[in-house]
Amino acid sequence: MSRVERAIGMALCLATIVLAILDQNIVSAAIVPIVRDLDPVHGVDQVAWLVAAFTLAATVVLPLYGRLCDAWGPKRVFLGTVLLFLIGSVLCGAAQTMGQLIAFRAVQGLGAGGLMSVSMVVMAQLRRPGDRHGPGGVAGLVGGFGMAIGPLIGGFFADHGEWRWIFYVNVPLGALILTGALIVLRLPRHGAGTHLDLPGAALVGGFAAALLLVCDWGGERYPWSSPAVLGLAAAAVACLAAFLWWQRRSPDPILPPGLFRIAAVRDSFVIQALVGMALVGVMVYLMVYLQVGRGISAGAAGTYPAFLAAGIALSGIALARLGWSLRTTMVAGTGCAALALGALALTRTGTPLWLIRAELVLLGIGFGQLLGKLIMVVQRAAPRHQLGAATTGVRFFQSLGGAIGAAAFGSLLTAVIRSRSGGLPVAASAATPEALTAGVDTVFAAAAVLMLLSALLATRLRQPAPATPPAQPDEPSATASPPPAVPAARPATPDPVAPGDGPAGAGIGQSR
Repeated sequence: MSRVERAIGMALCLATIVLAILDQNIVSAAIVPIVRDLDPVHGVDQVAWLVAAFTLAATVVLPLYGRLCDAWGPKRVFLGTVLLFLIGSVLCGAAQTMGQLIAFRAVQGLGAGGLMSVSMVVMAQLRRPGDRHGPGGVAGLVGGFGMAIGPLIGGFFADHGEWRWIFYVNVPLGALILTGALIVLRLPRHGAGTHLDLPGAALVGGFAAALLLVCDWGGERYPWSSPAVLGLAAAAVACLAAFLWWQRRSPDPILPPGLFRIAAVRDSFVIQALVGMALVGVMVYLMVYLQVGRGISAGAAGTYPAFLAAGIALSGIALARLGWSLRTTMVAGTGCAALALGALALTRTGTPLWLIRAELVLLGIGFGQLLGKLIMVVQRAAPRHQLGAATTGVRFFQSLGGAIGAAAFGSLLTAVIRSRSGGLPVAASAATPEALTAGVDTVFAAAAVLMLLSALLATRLRQPAPATPPAQPDEPSATASPPPAVPAARPATPDPVAPGDGPAGAGIGQSR
């Protein structure tokens, strides 16, 4: 490919990253108008499933995309993920009930699971031999821009137009990406007949779905001792046991069991799962608090993620000058995020809004210290032949933790509102500002505890000597959205691609 074609290809990949980050963040500001339109009585109570359906779908397919790139070539998989994402976007825009929207968000998640990760594979293929400086800095700026502007766009459409356009707006950008990729991208195919661990993906999907239902239904829809909840718990345990058994026998396992015998990799997986659980609901439930508890418009609430992005930018500038060790950075980042979440847990109905903005800046400073660090640990500690599976595993545990956290926090919010309402089954959208604020505060407090556990585990981390020559990160380094994972390493790519392992939701991202 010529230099111009490579540049256009890189621009298309960056546009795809923008598409992914915008969609992960654009929905958060419009959640309250959406549920008021589709289900004004119980819609807020289903926010957890709106987040979890997307995250769970992306989690299940994420480990498979790397294998598909090996079998079919990255161009075909890239085009397929973008097309599937656009189909899901159109379906979401046409949804008439919360149930339909949740189902269509799952379809969208199947495509979104590969938007960023497959883009990283394409970018690695586009790099010239010997080029060790990928477009990480530009991608980081793009990611931060998308994180800040997404909620603004979502709030604008919710306040001044029609919330359905937060999904339809994906179509023109996605069509441009598809057209450009068909014309410009010429990438090698690796027709290696790679085995896809479909049984492993199905088992982990069954485990996650059953666990989500236990977290969502237990103590609310059904008593904890009811046959429905106990049966789901048994199904989750059975799926997990079957998954572990299968991973020892699969020719191409999603998560090779040998990785868990490496302390640095094992600790990184656990930390990433805890971080994913803690952070996935932060922006979602903050938006609920601002719009329902404080009566702020969706557009005004959409400005708040910009303060989180500002904190991430400040953290990146400071880290470049401080030169801290990896363990120190991880402990400081998780500790700072725990402090910010603890401060948010003290929010009251009359808390000054400037204070909430300041706490979001502090939270962003903590987030910024976590981006990309666990990927570095895992890529240095994992055997070379398992580099792709180990790198994918970090993103996998983040997404799985985010999905479980979304359901658990939703149940926690509902339980607190019910206790503050005399035990009556009051919907979150109909709760008093005091009851809703108490529920959101409890969610933030639980997230702070999970971040403290992450900080304790981070003290155990040791940065191992690199097993392979480290490559410069090729990923957005300042996004609050779920970061890309790298599929299985291929001989054609001598240096590992080091994607970021930022917060779930940041979920925010997934907080859709």
